Amino acid sequence: MVDGAILLDGVDDSVIAGPVLNPSDGPFSVFAWVQGGVPGQTVISQVDGADWLGTDPLDGALVTELEGPGRVGSPLQSQTVITDGNWHRIGLVWDGLNRALYVDDVPVAQDTQAGLRGSAGGLNIGTGKAMAAGTFFSGLIDDVRIYNRAVSP
Repeated sequence: MVDGAILLDGVDDSVIAGPVLNPSDGPFSVFAWVQGGVPGQTVISQVDGADWLGTDPLDGALVTELEGPGRVGSPLQSQTVITDGNWHRIGLVWDGLNRALYVDDVPVAQDTQAGLRGSAGGLNIGTGKAMAAGTFFSGLIDDVRIYNRAVSP
């Protein structure tokens, strides 16, 4: 820990929590403060589910793999890089119809998803859904907040 934030080495560190919510049950929001990381790493994921918040493997921009079921679902990707070494407050809000990614309380990507794939697995902080090499976050993660409603940053 560094001043209350968790410091992860990008090799095998993570925090694993029990199930928090099923994304398909209704609107929800997730926010966290991050500093560091490299392209392709994951900040928050759900075991046997999706990577909720992560970085694009090419440029380190904020992405989510949490998508709708079937062929209509697709990842949502921003153009905003979060791996620049600065602190960023990142988030995902789904209001039951619309998905939005936020960086520093500004919407950076939005689309429409009428539903999300469900998962009842536990929560991984600092690694991808399968804990695969390369998905472990290298940097600081602080103040992870999950709400069972859509909130405005």
